Order: sequence, then structure tokens, then C-alpha cells
Amino acid sequence: MKKIITILCLLIASVSMAQDKLPYYEIPESAENYTAGTVASRMIDGLGFRFYWATEGLRLEDLEYKASDSGRTSGETIDHLLGLSYFILNSIIDKAEKEKVDKLSFEEKRKQTLLNLKKASDILRKSDDVSIYDNKRFPFWNIINGPIADALWHCGQIVMLRRSSGNPFNSKVSVFTGKLKD
Repeated sequence: MKKIITILCLLIASVSMAQDKLPYYEIPESAENYTAGTVASRMIDGLGFRFYWATEGLRLEDLEYKASDSGRTSGETIDHLLGLSYFILNSIIDKAEKEKVDKLSFEEKRKQTLLNLKKASDILRKSDDVSIYDNKRFPFWNIINGPIADALWHCGQIVMLRRSSGNPFNSKVSVFTGKLKD
């Protein structure tokens, strides 16, 4: 009887963990065809994967660490990345998402950043022509060389800061394949 209860508890726990699984533990399967939308989507998927693993397992001391007095802490960099994820998403949707940043925990900011990136990627994957996201202020090109490239840069900063604070990046992460190595 104890074995049955233990097995049931393990099954319930694994189902509940699977339901709470955040996007970008792995990069999603690639699209069958190359289009402007699928390429832009894949760029965001790569960003999401890097952000997921750069921020996975961060401790309070990691979030508070900064390399110099003039630099940002990892926590401040994550706040900036959350803002960039809203900028990217709001650049391609009709009705802007309201930024939810006040009083969020680190876990909530991380989750919202990943959800924003996943939503943007899903929208772009279905688009053949990303120029439809050009607006009066800027063309889609600026999204690529602006917030997407900036966010990639900042993911690298988080990895560097976490290493400096004594919490190394998971050595099993392969940014080339978008999966964990065996």
C-alpha cells in the first residue's frame, strides 16, 4: 500500500511540475521552411533558451552581485531584460501588453520574460513577411539589431556575473543544439 501511495505521489508531482514547466528549457523544434518570420522566431527562441539557462538557479547573492560600483546587478539586468521582452512583443502585436514589473519576485520576472519571448516567437513563426511589423517609428530591422541583440548581450552579462558570484553556468547546456548534453 505504501508503494502505491508513493508512486501516486510521484506521478502527481511530476504532472504538476510538467504543467508549470517554463518555455525554453529546450529550443522548440525548428520550422520546416525558412521565411523571414521563422528566422526571426528562431532568433527569439535562441534568446529564450539563453535567458532560461542564464537565470536558472540564481541565488539571492547572484541577483545582488555587481562587478563594479557603476555596473548593474544581475537583478537589475533581469529587470532590463523583462523590459526588452515587452518591447519585442509589443512591437509585433496589435494591442500592447501592459508591462507587469512592479513588485514582482525574481521568479515572476523570469517567467514573464520567458512567456513574452515565447508569445513573440509564436507570432513571428506564423508570419512570412515581418515587414508587416514595421511601424511609423521604426522598421522591423531595428527590433533585430536593437532589443533582440541587446537582450542576447545581457544574457551573457548574467552568465558572467553568476560565474563571478560563485554560481557557474550549467556546463551541460549546449547553445549550439538548444538542448542539455547527456
